Amino acid sequence: MSLEHILLGLLRQPGSGYDLKKVFDERIGYFWAAELSQIYPTLERLEKRRWIRGRSAPSKRGSGRRVYSITPLGRRELREWLRGEPQFGDERFSFLAQVYFMDELGDLGLTLRFFRRMRDHFASRLEALRALERQWAESDPLYPDVLAPEELHLQLALRKGLLSLEAHVAWCDEAIRRLGTRLHGVKPSRPQTKRTP
Repeated sequence: MSLEHILLGLLRQPGSGYDLKKVFDERIGYFWAAELSQIYPTLERLEKRRWIRGRSAPSKRGSGRRVYSITPLGRRELREWLRGEPQFGDERFSFLAQVYFMDELGDLGLTLRFFRRMRDHFASRLEALRALERQWAESDPLYPDVLAPEELHLQLALRKGLLSLEAHVAWCDEAIRRLGTRLHGVKPSRPQTKRTP
């Protein structure tokens, strides 16, 4: 998956770089994050390829802004990408790499604090998505099973985000419990294994 295709999908509704960043932060950050420093150069590349078209528009913040929209050529590229095989990238979880090497610190108390901070982070993001889902369910009597196709696909992505975050919180809860047990002097017993001669 590439940022280019994500932007093409988002630009089915015209928007500026700032508008797109807001969508990343508020709606799709649970599966794709992007900074303005990534968005603007990518918009320039897309415009050079004629996949999007930019136009000047007034801004409430002073100088004008550039608003982009997908072109027929860009829509063709987006559809080709969507018709392709599912895209599986190498997911990178910095927090998991930190856990993997945490023994370097030699302090389970620090590990426990680390997991508590992670849990707070994941729980906060989970609650934000749950609030979004509640708001959607309260405002749409067709939610979730009779949604229009474009909304159904949004809802399916939202459910994946919710389930992933629930798994992260559950993992943190398990680790916190296990670390707490060790820190309070209860040593886990190792099962006896029979040695073969």
